[in-house]
Amino acid sequence: MEMRNIGSLSVSVVGLGCNNFGMTIDADATQTVVDAAIDAGVNYFDTADLYGRGKSEEFLGAALGDRRDQVVIGTKFGHPGALPEGQRGGDPAWIRQAVDASLSRLNTDRIDHYQLHMPDPDTPQAETLGALQELVDEGKVLEIGCSNFSAEQIDEAASAAAETGAGNYSSVQNHYSVLTRSVEDEGVIDACARTEMTVVPYFPLESGLLTGKYSGLTPPEGTRLSMWKGEMRDMFLSEDNLAAVDRLTSYAADQGRSILELAIGWLVSNPSVASVICGATKPSQVASNVTAASWSMNSGQRSEVAALAS
Repeated sequence: MEMRNIGSLSVSVVGLGCNNFGMTIDADATQTVVDAAIDAGVNYFDTADLYGRGKSEEFLGAALGDRRDQVVIGTKFGHPGALPEGQRGGDPAWIRQAVDASLSRLNTDRIDHYQLHMPDPDTPQAETLGALQELVDEGKVLEIGCSNFSAEQIDEAASAAAETGAGNYSSVQNHYSVLTRSVEDEGVIDACARTEMTVVPYFPLESGLLTGKYSGLTPPEGTRLSMWKGEMRDMFLSEDNLAAVDRLTSYAADQGRSILELAIGWLVSNPSVASVICGATKPSQVASNVTAASWSMNSGQRSEVAALAS
């Protein structure tokens, strides 16, 4: 498994997204998936206090057991869906509560990669960064990151860090796939280059669309998109996206590859990417995701794929 850096952390280029833990799968199934990931060389595990109302963190901590020091744990805080009414996600007082709660659920003495899940427009970035720096100084957190930030917010954070002397975010975790390239089009990757941050893509497989499991607008029973309705489903499952998947599948087949290999290989071939967050509910999915990262595309292939996806 290739390793890349998030700040001082060395992480596997394919990470395990833990949003299924406590939501789609139980503790026993979580144990099986975590074991398979470690056996496959995955060392980066991404969760959040939002997932499963804390169960994801609990299940992950229990599944790791005495292997805690073999892995890098990333978790997130500050999503409106996990906040008490009236609370601000980036507020220093809330950060203190959130980190201690996550440490307890994960059964660990530090969080390797602690990330603000959503921007907090009501709290100055300097205050949030200052509170996170205190956690780093205390050893509760090793590296910090942000998620769902725009290029402007990334630049603002860098300025706030420089003005206050606090450490800046080492990463941004945004929706990024061959079908969703707003991080490129809207300057996020350029902002990361300016501020020495790296990119951690989530939804790299567009909730399974880029695995080839969907052939029409009616998702198969038991799939994630079959459980989602309205705008959330429509964001992924559309006529345009299905047509793009057909084109990409044909391109991959011409290269002797699968659509899954194309989706992950296209992201991994971008040096701005640190770790691609892939969810899994069974060991076979973990193995397939790891294998897919072996397709190292050149710049010409990446451009061809991007054109076909448009």
